[in-house]
Amino acid sequence: MRDTSSLKPTRRDALRGLGAAGASLLTRCGSEPGHPRPNIIFVMTDDQQAQQMSCAGHPILQTPNMDRLARQGVRFTNNFVTTSICAVSRSSFFTGLYSRCHGIHGFETPLSDELHELSYPVRLHNAGYRTGFVGKYGVGSADHIDASASRYDYFKGFPGQGQYLVEGREHMTIFLGNQCLEFLDGSSPEQPWNLSVSFKSPHVQDNVAPYFINDPAYDHLFDGVELPPFPHMDGKYYDGLPKFLKDGTESRIRWERRFGTPEKWEESVKRHYALIYGVDVQIGRMLAKVEEMGQLDNTVIVFTGDNGFFLGERGWAGKWYMHEESIRTPMIISDPRLPETAGTTRDEMTLNIDVSPTILSAAGLDIPESVNGRDLMPLAKGQQPAWRQEWFYEHLFEHPRVPKSEGVRSGDLKYFVYPEAEPVYEEMYNVAADKQELTNLVGSAEHAATLETMRAKREEWIENLSAWRIDQPWSEPEYKPV
Repeated sequence: MRDTSSLKPTRRDALRGLGAAGASLLTRCGSEPGHPRPNIIFVMTDDQQAQQMSCAGHPILQTPNMDRLARQGVRFTNNFVTTSICAVSRSSFFTGLYSRCHGIHGFETPLSDELHELSYPVRLHNAGYRTGFVGKYGVGSADHIDASASRYDYFKGFPGQGQYLVEGREHMTIFLGNQCLEFLDGSSPEQPWNLSVSFKSPHVQDNVAPYFINDPAYDHLFDGVELPPFPHMDGKYYDGLPKFLKDGTESRIRWERRFGTPEKWEESVKRHYALIYGVDVQIGRMLAKVEEMGQLDNTVIVFTGDNGFFLGERGWAGKWYMHEESIRTPMIISDPRLPETAGTTRDEMTLNIDVSPTILSAAGLDIPESVNGRDLMPLAKGQQPAWRQEWFYEHLFEHPRVPKSEGVRSGDLKYFVYPEAEPVYEEMYNVAADKQELTNLVGSAEHAATLETMRAKREEWIENLSAWRIDQPWSEPEYKPV
C-alpha cells in the first residue's frame, strides 16, 4: 500500500497552488456576463446495478426521477467501477485515482491531506463554491470523520453503515433527503454550490434481517409482481467454481442469509428495489427544490452508484469480483447548458475515477495532471474525443473470506485473476460475444496467445500504477488491441 502521508510538504503546497489558480480562474469566469458558474449536485447510491432504472429498460422498477435526469441529460451505458467495494470506490470518486494510487484498500484508512487537496470537494471549495456532504461518507473510520467534515461548509456525513430505522426518525433515505433540502435552503444565488449526497440505499443492513430494510411505506410496492429469475441462478456456475470461491466465502455466507431459499430471494430483491425507489423519490424532492429556487437551469447533476451487487446471481451476494453484476453501475450527467444532447446515450467505457475530473471540468476548473480519470464533459457535449479502450480492475481488501482479485478490460476482452489462490485461478471472457460470461476462455488452446497477452497487460498496468506520483503527470499504458 502506498503511504501518501509521507509525501514531501512541497507536493501539498503545489496542489494548493493549483487550487488557488483554479479559484482565480473561476472568479474571472464567474464575473463575465453570460458565464455564471454552475451549481453541481453529485448523487450516489450504494450497491445499485446499472440496469436498475426504468430508463435502462428494467422490467419492474419505475424510477421517474432518475429517468428525468436521463431524459434531460446523457446516460452512459458502459460505466464501471475500478474497485467494487464501498470505501475504495468512494476514495476513487473523490480523487479520480485508482486504488493503487490513492492507497486506500479498506475501511480504516482516511484520505491524506495531499489527497484531500486533490479531491473535487476541496478544489471546489478553494474556488469559491459552498460545499456540502450528506450521507454515508465511507472513507476512514469514525476517528477521521471530524477532519473530513472540517473541509466542507455543510457536513452531515456519517462513518460506517448507519441504521435505516432509528426510533423517532424517518427512514434514513427520507432523513438524508431532508438534510439535502436543508443545505439547499442555506444556499444563495450569489455563490455557486456543490452538494454531494451518498445514500445508503439500496445497501443491506448487515446482520439485521430482513437485511434490505426499505421504508415501510413501500412494503407492498411490488405485491403481486412476479420476479423473473436472473442469469446464473440455476447453480451450474457456482458448482463449477474452485473451492476457494465457494463454501465459507463471504459471498456465499451472505447468499445463504439473504437469498438461500426462493422465498428469501424474492423478499430480498423486492426490498432492494423498494430502496432504490425510495432514493428516486428523494431525487424528485431535490429537483423540485432547486426548481423552486430558480436555479435548475444552472445546476449540473451527476448520478451514479458506488459499485454493483450480486442479487443471488452466480450463487453469491455482495460485490468484490470483476463480473458485470459487481462492477457495472449507472451513470447519468444532466447538464441544462447542453440541450442539444439531452436524452442521448454514450457507450464509451467510463469509470468511477472519471467523476472527479468531470465535476472539476463542469465547474471550469483545471484537472490535475496526476489524476487517472478522464473528463466526461466532451462526451456529454456530443463530441467524439479519442477514448480509452482499456482499464484496470483491482480489489486488494484484506479479508480472510474475500479473495483478492485483479484484472484488465481491454476492448471486448475481460481477464481477471485471483493471485493469492493456490493454484492461481484465472477467468477470461469475450464480453461482446458472451455477455453473461458463461464460457471461461482460460485453458482453451485456441485462446492461449490471447491469455498470455492479457497476463502481460495486467503486469504492465501494475507497474504503471505502482510508479504513480501525486506531483507528476500520469498517462495510462499504451493501448494495443489484442
